[in-house]
Amino acid sequence: MFLRSFFTNSIGILVSRIFGFIRDLLMASILGANIYSDIFFVAFKLPNLFRRIFAEGAFTQSFIPNFAKAKRKSFFAYNIFIHFFLFLLLFSLIVTVFSGFFTKVIAIGFDDQEVKLASTFVAINFYYLPLIFCVSFFAALLQYKNHFATTAFSTALLNISIITALLITKDLNKIEIVYAISYAVLAGGLLQVFAHIIALKQKRLIRIFIVGYRFSKRKKEPKQSSIFYNSFYHAIVGNSTAQLSAFLDTWLASFLASGSISYLYYGNRVFQLPLALFAIALSVGIFPKIAKMLKIGDEKRARELLKNSFWFLTFTLSVFMLGGIILSQEIIKILFQRGSFDAINTIFTSRVLTMYLIGLLPFGLSKIFSLWLYSKNQQRVAAKISLYSLVSNVILSLVLIKPLGVVGLALASSISGFILFIFTIKAFGVKEFLDIISFKKILLLFIVILLEITILLLSKEIIDVYI
Repeated sequence: MFLRSFFTNSIGILVSRIFGFIRDLLMASILGANIYSDIFFVAFKLPNLFRRIFAEGAFTQSFIPNFAKAKRKSFFAYNIFIHFFLFLLLFSLIVTVFSGFFTKVIAIGFDDQEVKLASTFVAINFYYLPLIFCVSFFAALLQYKNHFATTAFSTALLNISIITALLITKDLNKIEIVYAISYAVLAGGLLQVFAHIIALKQKRLIRIFIVGYRFSKRKKEPKQSSIFYNSFYHAIVGNSTAQLSAFLDTWLASFLASGSISYLYYGNRVFQLPLALFAIALSVGIFPKIAKMLKIGDEKRARELLKNSFWFLTFTLSVFMLGGIILSQEIIKILFQRGSFDAINTIFTSRVLTMYLIGLLPFGLSKIFSLWLYSKNQQRVAAKISLYSLVSNVILSLVLIKPLGVVGLALASSISGFILFIFTIKAFGVKEFLDIISFKKILLLFIVILLEITILLLSKEIIDVYI
């Protein structure tokens, strides 16, 4: 059951990531790793941060369980959509007015001239947030109906839009190129919205908004909405660990040498590929199923689905982790080393990638076990776990940035991933976790853990070589 939805999501994500790597290849070649690329990545960082925390992860994981329980689903969905969309639109206007302040918050290490230059692009890119919220909301409705293809494949539209802008403006000066790709972000968001509207129409889900609007004229806000908001606020914190860690990395990297933000971006992009292809694709596919199973009290089937997902991720992510670490420099060289992206950029980016990959397995496994907590409306527990991981990442980043520089920021993120996984398993239940892995496979798990420990020990030697 889970393999069908997994492959749909995984293939769609793969298509999107192929276009994403083409986008990054062109961006590295045309812009390189310098102040202009740093400015764009900073401008796109804030809407991306809110998208992942606010519009996608936290929203979907709170919306689907509550939507399943809602008696008047149309009324509930319409109220949530209107409230969120208007709030995000207002928020985007505020960011436009105070773009200089928000830019300074994102990249505090920028000087006044760099902040002034980047603030315009921060204002432009932020309007991607209300657009991608619409996509996330429509995607949640489609996922509830076990339709994943539109969301999985439409993510490529953003990359295609940016690629088009890069090819058209490649001979212009760099600041004009940054303008073009910033507006291309909005164009990609609009294309994603239209693609989902077409899918909603085909699945006859547009009537949800029509019926919801009619009910809203006669009835008060549904009781399920207040339950949703309560779980949503906790889910924001629960989904924020990786995103806030990346945001923190950008913030601290702005104090380092020019290009450091870009090294983090390109290294994280490669790291995100196996995480998205397997962990995210699988979690998106199984989440609605687990939520529905727990709703009807079929916990046995839900645990079996979780067990299958666990072993699938353990094998696949371990292979990608080990292969990526061994071939990190070759991967970056093949993908990005051309044009303005030179051999020095490759060396620094590969170092960052190596440190990120150490945390691939714990971050990936944490995603599927956290789904159990969200399906049981234990967002508050997940929020506390994320805070533990986030605090550890902040402390480690501050400790490691001085001796290791940009490499230390990526290593701090990976160590926080192990902390996230340990506390997630504790909340899920250590006994239940041991039941899932079973005694027959515990030896294999032990070998995987030994490999992880070995990599952590070897990372000290790698770091010594790097510095």
